Amino acid sequence: MPKTIGYIRVSTDDQDYRNQKYEILNYCDKEHTKVDTWIELEVSTLRSLKERAIEELLSSLQAGDRLIVTELSRLGRSTSEVIQLVKKLAALKVEFISVKQGLKINSSNDNDMASKIMVTIFSLLAELERDLLSHRTKTALERAKADGKKLGRPKGLGKSRLDGKEGEIRGLLDKRVTKANIAKILDVSWGTVDNFIKRKMR
Repeated sequence: MPKTIGYIRVSTDDQDYRNQKYEILNYCDKEHTKVDTWIELEVSTLRSLKERAIEELLSSLQAGDRLIVTELSRLGRSTSEVIQLVKKLAALKVEFISVKQGLKINSSNDNDMASKIMVTIFSLLAELERDLLSHRTKTALERAKADGKKLGRPKGLGKSRLDGKEGEIRGLLDKRVTKANIAKILDVSWGTVDNFIKRKMR
């Protein structure tokens, strides 16, 4: 029998489960449905899919089930990650609802063209996000070069051209950008990126 799952995730102690639960319950009241199972977590989006119970959730879902979150950010840490998860839900023929965005994707019906269009738009948005991120990074590097900033490898043992770019690299990794593409964006070799991540970001 199809079930409805409410997924609630908070990142810190300052956030409250109750607000998210209220929003989901309020939605269910309006739609004359109820939540059969709650998944409630206190964990950062920087954690893995397993730690956020996403893998467990996906393995428990069956065709016809319904997954409800208050907003897309509860489900994934980047647009591309959310896209991939929504695609997996669609492949499983699970209905997905994000309350705040007013988003409802129902892939249990093969003839639901609106859901197929929505997944396609999501994919295009993910691609656009990666392109814009790459463009902004390259523009910033060009501006830095024009201002006379040295972008080469700093002198000294253990120094790297990527020193100071930890946050930017972590952001790219969170968006599932490959090391090869990060190397292109930052104008360094793949090996430089790989060694930097292994030595300074573990």
